[in-house]
Amino acid sequence: MKRASLFQRHSVNREDRADGTVLLRSNHPLGAVVGKTGDWLHQWAEKTPQTTFIAERSGAGWRSESFLATLDQVRAIAASLLARGMGPQTPIIIMSGNGVDHALLTLAAQYVGVPTAPVAEQYSLIHGAHGRLRHAIDLVGPTMAYVVDADQYAEALALDALSGIEIVATRPGQNANVTPFADLLKGDGGVDVDAAFAQVGPDTVAKILMTSGSTSAPKGVMTTQAMMCVNQTQMADALPILREHPPRVVDWLPWNHVFGGSHNFNMMLANGGSFYIDDGKPVKGLFDRTVENLSMMTGTLAFNVPVGWAMLLDAMRRDAKLRQAFFADLDMIFYAGASLPMEVWRGLEEMALEVKGEIPLMTSSWGLTESAPALMLQHEPIDRPGVVGVPLGGVTLKLIPDDDNRFEVRAKGPNLMPGYFKAPDKTAEAFDDEGFFITGDAMRLVDPDDIDKGMAFDGRISEDFKLLTGTWVRAAQLRMDMLTCLAPLASDVVITGADRDQIGVMIFPNLGELDAQGFETDDKDGAMTGRMLRCEIHRRLAERARDNAGSSTLISRAIILSEPASMPEGEMTAKGNLNFRKVLTRRKDLLERLYDDADPGTITI
Repeated sequence: MKRASLFQRHSVNREDRADGTVLLRSNHPLGAVVGKTGDWLHQWAEKTPQTTFIAERSGAGWRSESFLATLDQVRAIAASLLARGMGPQTPIIIMSGNGVDHALLTLAAQYVGVPTAPVAEQYSLIHGAHGRLRHAIDLVGPTMAYVVDADQYAEALALDALSGIEIVATRPGQNANVTPFADLLKGDGGVDVDAAFAQVGPDTVAKILMTSGSTSAPKGVMTTQAMMCVNQTQMADALPILREHPPRVVDWLPWNHVFGGSHNFNMMLANGGSFYIDDGKPVKGLFDRTVENLSMMTGTLAFNVPVGWAMLLDAMRRDAKLRQAFFADLDMIFYAGASLPMEVWRGLEEMALEVKGEIPLMTSSWGLTESAPALMLQHEPIDRPGVVGVPLGGVTLKLIPDDDNRFEVRAKGPNLMPGYFKAPDKTAEAFDDEGFFITGDAMRLVDPDDIDKGMAFDGRISEDFKLLTGTWVRAAQLRMDMLTCLAPLASDVVITGADRDQIGVMIFPNLGELDAQGFETDDKDGAMTGRMLRCEIHRRLAERARDNAGSSTLISRAIILSEPASMPEGEMTAKGNLNFRKVLTRRKDLLERLYDDADPGTITI
């Protein structure tokens, strides 16, 4: 059972070209779009001034700021920025994670046309990742840098790359060269904030968001006011529940990433909602904090990555009170980053029916940093994960045939970026001769005879490879199959076999799960050789092989890696995604061992 107001069915227009290319567009027109994010802030400060907009944990409770208080502080900070002579050519780099002051500074900068560039906090806090931080600083050329705690970030703040840049910190410590964030809140009566606000328009660059850097050096995506404002209208047109009553989230997703910082944050701002910052994460040692936060506050919408949903499902199975609170007001469950395992999908459905007698809209989307981000949305009920829906209003998708019912996807729409920051050559390469952005992603039609049923993500075109036999291997789909097959023993895997005669898999183990299940984890020069663990991996792969004997899907060998993926070495991005090419290059010796049947680390099927 689901309320009809949760979603708006969208039909799709299909245009078939003579060369096999297919164009898809929504038949629903785009609704009204505001000119800038500051318009939302003014709207809700007037309509619901005392409603909590942004909150973070403070002691045993929450520090919360209402819409009116947020607007007052945003205008004060904006005045301080203007008094420093800041504008479109003087970006601010934000080096800390999610927080109320981070939000206030971001909105103040957007209010008067100063771009912000949020970067992953790991770049500052992990010594070996400082190279990524230097790259971002050199690219952005900031006039100001913000951190929450100058002592915690002291090593990063001492980098030569930040020399001459004003450092602002909520907690400046004893560093006399750091400007207290409280000073920005004092404002400046000698500047005209209203005049500066009036100059900000749809084409003003609001943020410079760094790409993941999984295939090349991170690029800066110029994110305009129009991109973000259009995207919120597109999603609200598809999800009427956003306008029916103000939404609420308790959310951990990082704001340096477009999912957390543009999609989720702006969804609350645009619709008069409340954003409670979850300072936990779905990783060992931090997830307990998420559970604690959810015991205090829950949302009407819930966003997470698949591993987060799996951990939360387990926690709710053990805690009836948490389960009741979580589902009480929940309208939508949203997953992204990868497909949700079927057992997690079913577990959440069953739990929702048990608690409230109806299932929230369970959905996903597809988009890019370059599109602010949503391009497609599954905005009506389905019975399985993996479907990313149909184009949102105003979006046109170009589907270029790649294989039977598989297409390379390109996109055009009012929420696409104008280009990469200081990279005209990269910008030119990113668009085809019709102005479509070349995403590099592949999709399949759920039902080729009914386009309205949408599409399913089918990996990255660039991840596919050929065996020596000439057989194509769809590596992204095979990786998802392996993660299901090896759950929960594997945290991630890399599929191998390019220009070889067999497909293999390099396994990053879930060390916490191995320890909990009592597996021995001896290692030998980078590979785990514990007998019990090897036997269990062999058993699962052999069982799978009985049903997947085709040369394009058969995994015939595996190796279990003893060293986790390294962010400093570039094997893992700040978003937690593997850089497959970097893993294969850095661990080329282990790749060779994987194909040596005599090596004690190799598991052969």
